[in-house]
Parts: sequence; C-alpha cells; structure tokens
Amino acid sequence: MTAQVVRTARETDTGSGTSPGGRGPWRRGLLIAAAAVPLTLVMAGHTWFPDGFGNLGSLLETFLPWLGVGVPVLLASAAVRRSATAGVAALLPAVVWCSLFGGLLIDKRSAGQDLTVVSHNVNDENPDPVGTARELASSGAELLALEELSTRTAPVYERALADTYPYHSVQGTVGLWSTYPLRDVEPVAIMPWTRALRATAETPKGPVAVYAAHLASVRVLPGVGFTTARRNEAAAQLADAVRAERLPRVVVVGDFNGTTDDRALRQVTSGLRSAQEEAGDGFGFSWPSSFPVARIDQILVRGVTPVSSGTLPSTGSDHLPVTAGLRL
Repeated sequence: MTAQVVRTARETDTGSGTSPGGRGPWRRGLLIAAAAVPLTLVMAGHTWFPDGFGNLGSLLETFLPWLGVGVPVLLASAAVRRSATAGVAALLPAVVWCSLFGGLLIDKRSAGQDLTVVSHNVNDENPDPVGTARELASSGAELLALEELSTRTAPVYERALADTYPYHSVQGTVGLWSTYPLRDVEPVAIMPWTRALRATAETPKGPVAVYAAHLASVRVLPGVGFTTARRNEAAAQLADAVRAERLPRVVVVGDFNGTTDDRALRQVTSGLRSAQEEAGDGFGFSWPSSFPVARIDQILVRGVTPVSSGTLPSTGSDHLPVTAGLRL
C-alpha cells in the first residue's frame, strides 16, 4: 500500500501520470474540443449557411471576422484545463480564420498614387457639418464623395468646401466634390428617391467614371431577422449601371450598408476590386465610429490600381471616412 502511494505521488509530481481525477491531457477538455468543430465549420462553410428566413447568411457574413474571437477563448480554456486535445482542436478554427482574413493584417500600402479618394457618410444629424467639412478638406483628396446629405446640410457643405473643391454636384442625398472638372453628372436610379450619382472626373491622366451611392439601410428585427430586401434591390440596380459603364477606369464608393463578405452584395462587388482588401492595413472597419465593427463603407475599383486604403479620424458622423490612393 505504501509503495503504491509513493509511486503515484512521484508520477503526479513529475507530470508523467494522469491528474488526480485520472484523466490525462489528451482526455481532458473534450467539450472544449467539440466546441471548436462547429466554429470551424461555420467559418469554412459560411457560403453554404442558409440565407432563407431572416437572411441569416448575410448577417453572419457581415460580422464574419468577429468569429475569430472564439479562437483565443478556446485556447485559454484549453490552457486552464491543461488539455492537449482542446489545444490542438482550437488550432482548426485559427487556421481557417487566417486563411480567410490573415492577408488583411498585412500592411499592403505603398506610395505612387495619382488620385486620392475619400468617401464619407456624414450623417444627416451631424451636429457639426462645418467641422466635418473642414476635416475632410484637409485630407488632401482630389475626389470627395458624401452620403446622407439633407436639404439642411447640403448647402453647408457646399459653402465649406467651395475653396478646396471648385467642382461639385449634389444629386439627392449624395454629393461629389472634385479638384478636377466633372462632366456628365447624372443621378443613378437605385431607389425611388435619389441616393446615387455617376460622373466623369477629368484627371490629368484621363477620364475616370465615378459612382457614389448610398444603399438602403438594414435592420435586425425580432421575428423578422436581417431586413435587407430593399438594400439588395438597390445593389442590383447599381450593379447594372456599373456593368454598363463604358469607361475603362471606374471608381465606385459609398455607404453600402454591408461588407464585401456579404453574399447579397456580390452582384456589385464581383466585377470590382476592394481597395481595402488589395492595398489596406487591417480590416478598415468604418461603422459605428465610436467602436467600429464592420466596414460597410466601400471604395471599389476597376481598371485602376489601389496603392493604399484605410480610414480617417472620426468626425461628427456615426461613420468613419474611408480613403484610398489610386494609381491610374
């Protein structure tokens, strides 16, 4: 009896035996390991997640990067339980997350832009439109697109930006300001009221077609889910207009009320490249400005090369401005 107790104590002290509960590191934490499986499957198979009632697939993809928060939680739980099985299992969602978003964590910004673009949903309830205009003018952008203008605030921005931008047009609730001449400015019918425009910017390196749009808002409502029908219809109308564009160089900016991961917006994004994904540093989350959790404000291009992308400091809006440097 005494020899057995001494042998057991030695095994416990050296870590070569099992825990007092009789379960080794490969047998502990099985529930934690099991939790890693659905997390891995949801991230890896998010495109197959059903998007029927409530548009749950789109909702999932809007906040898809945040599923990565589950990885450190699993790893910490595995460490507390001293479970090798849980630790190995937690690496599965980590690998999938890195394959999906790891490239966004690399700083891909470079110099050499010919055109700097800024897009900003200025919020129609912005308490300081003059201050917002001043901040945006100091960005050095040659093209500035504003969304969510109102009959009250549009004249304020026109006056405040007049010295920096000699060319501009306001169409409904969106506006475009430019240091270069604008021609062929017209509204784009994406909704019953005007929330998009198209213009040709005459840059020193040739014409660029510019689209500024504010897609319909979305909501998450009990019993209804993710209400995206009107936004998706507006996205389809915008996609049709962009596909019909004859100029080879195209820039599409605005508040899309959705991310480039959202399957419902692929009708727009599939023919364009995201400046943030191609030339940014990080996710570039733009909303809400107090604690950004999603990039719903986009700068998308065709026929030009993004060399930098990111967000600008907060203004009086609930969105952050987004910016990109483009090589023409």
